[in-house]
Amino acid sequence: MKRRYAMGSFLAGAAAARAGDEMSGPALLLAGYAVGGSAAEASALLAGITVSAAVGGPLLGALLDRSPRPGRLLARALALYGTGLVLMLLSLGRLPLQLTVLIAVFTGLLGPALSGGWTAQLPRVVPRERMPRANALDAMTFSLASLVGPALAGVLAHLLGAPAAVVASAVLIACALPAAWTLPTGGDEDRRRGRDKAPPTAPAPLTADLAAGIRAITRTRPLARATLASVVSCMGLGMLITCTPLLGERAFGSAAEGTLLLTCTAVSALAANAVLARRPRTIAPDTIIWSSTLLLAAALVLSATGHPVLVVVAALTTGVAEGPQLAALLAIRHRESPERLRSQVFTTGASLKITGFALGAAVAGPLATHSLPTALLAAAGVQLVAGLSFHAFALGRGSRAFPPWS
Repeated sequence: MKRRYAMGSFLAGAAAARAGDEMSGPALLLAGYAVGGSAAEASALLAGITVSAAVGGPLLGALLDRSPRPGRLLARALALYGTGLVLMLLSLGRLPLQLTVLIAVFTGLLGPALSGGWTAQLPRVVPRERMPRANALDAMTFSLASLVGPALAGVLAHLLGAPAAVVASAVLIACALPAAWTLPTGGDEDRRRGRDKAPPTAPAPLTADLAAGIRAITRTRPLARATLASVVSCMGLGMLITCTPLLGERAFGSAAEGTLLLTCTAVSALAANAVLARRPRTIAPDTIIWSSTLLLAAALVLSATGHPVLVVVAALTTGVAEGPQLAALLAIRHRESPERLRSQVFTTGASLKITGFALGAAVAGPLATHSLPTALLAAAGVQLVAGLSFHAFALGRGSRAFPPWS
C-alpha cells in the first residue's frame, strides 16, 4: 500500500509540475505581449528562461546526487522556479526589460528539476521489477502536461487575462511540492543495505562529480548513443514546432490550426505510452529509440505534402513516435546510469535536449520563411541523421545487445 501510494503521489506531483512548466511558456509569451506590447519582449522572456535551463541541468543534477534528502532539494528548486515566474510577472512593465530577462535566466537554471531531476528519483519510489511500467507511466505525464498546459494557459488568458495564466502555472508547480518533499530517501532494499555497509568517505569536490557525470554519459556506449540520437531528434522536433503555424495556415487556412496539430500529437503520444505501460517489455528501449526516428522522418515527409488529411495523419504519427521515444530514453538512463550520478545524467540529458530543440527552432525559422516544404524535409533529414547516429555507436567496437527492458 505504501509503495502504491508513493507511486501515485510521484505521478501526481510530476504531472502537476510539468503541466505548470508547459503552461508557463505560453503564459509568459502572452503576458509579455500584453504588458509590454511587443512580441520581441515576450520572446526575450521565453528565450531567457529556456536557454539557461541548458546550463543549470548538470549543476542541479550533481547537487541532487550529493544530497542526503534529494526530495527536499527538489522541492526547494520547484518553489524557487514558481517564485521566479511570479517575480517575472511582477517586474513586467515596472522594471527595465533587461532585469526581467535576468530574472528569467536565473529562474530557468532550475528548469531541469521539473523534467530530469524529478524522473531521476523514480527508482527511490518503485522496486526494480516494476520499473518498466512505472517508467512508461512517468513518460505519460510529459505528454499529459504538453496537452493540458498550453490549453489551460490559453483559456485562462482569454477569461482572466495573461497574468492570471502565469500565476496559475506557478500554483500548479506549487501543488507538486508535497510530493517532492516526501520522496523516499533510499532505493530498494539491497541498495540501502549496500550503502549502510559502505565505509564513510569524504565527499568529492563538486567539479569532480560534474566531470564524472559527463564521463558517464559520453563513455557508456548505450547511454551515449541514446543521448546523441535523442538530442538530434529533438532538433528535428524543434524544427517541426517552429513550422506548425505556417503548416496550419497552408493546410487549413489558419495559423491557429497549427496548435490543434500539436494537440493531436500530444493525444497520440499519451495513447501510445498508455499501451506501452500495459506491455512495457514488448520492445527493447534501444530498438524504440532508433525506430522512432524513422517514424518521425516519415511523418515529416507527410507534413511536407501540405495535404490536410496527410498533415493530420502526420501529427498523429509524430505522437506515436515521440511518446515511446521519451519512455525508451528514460528507461535507458535508468538502466545505464550509475546510482551516485543518476540525477546528473537525467538533468544533463534534459539540458542537452533543450539545447537541441532551441537549435532546431532557430534553423527552421529562416528555412520555413523561404520554403515550408524545404524546412519540413530538412527536419525529416535530421531525424534520419538521429537514427544513423544511434547505429554508428551500435556498430562501434565493444557494443553489446540488450534484452527487452532489461
